[in-house]
Amino acid sequence: MHIALIGATGFVGSAILTELLQRGHQVTALARDTGKVPAQPGLSVVQADVQQAAQVAQAVKGHDAVVSAFNAGWTNPNLYDDFLAGSRAITAGTQAGGVLRLLVVGGAGSLFVAPGVQLVDTPQFPAEWKVGATAARDALSLIKDEAELAWTFVSPPALLHPGERTGQFRLGGDELLMSAQGGPAEISVADLAVAIVNELEAPQHLRRRFTVGY
Repeated sequence: MHIALIGATGFVGSAILTELLQRGHQVTALARDTGKVPAQPGLSVVQADVQQAAQVAQAVKGHDAVVSAFNAGWTNPNLYDDFLAGSRAITAGTQAGGVLRLLVVGGAGSLFVAPGVQLVDTPQFPAEWKVGATAARDALSLIKDEAELAWTFVSPPALLHPGERTGQFRLGGDELLMSAQGGPAEISVADLAVAIVNELEAPQHLRRRFTVGY
């Protein structure tokens, strides 16, 4: 497939890029600074500001799907507003560019830990991640109102870290996955990327969210 990838230099985005290229997909990375994306076979890079829907639309035309690992920057003082503005622009730009399939990587904060209680609202949730997690939760609420795109929203488990690619994991829905030991489930970023590319190749979660973990 021809995949347009947003956030290709980030922690999750770079793992998705590696997985896509390893499986033989053609990838176009959207970047404000094209020099930050190392050249690789199967990869092309286009300059685009993903906060601008028109630039997104121009960059994604002709692709089979758009994958967004967009992050407005954890230290950004305007993180919440920039995250939602970027999310809206990416959704609108994907639609305007004529691409029907959009896969968005969000956070774990919007996963439910009890009926009506999301992880981000628990006392244990780290304060330094709360603004970004709240923005990602609200981005999920926005995309749920999108009726034309075949969207999927992916939430990692509570613990996401570097590690090996095993290809072995569990899939879940809107609830936080827990480990057999009783704590929150975890996953390597490489295996998160496997789950994301699996969903692109064989969609199982159209117009809904899923999560993944060991």
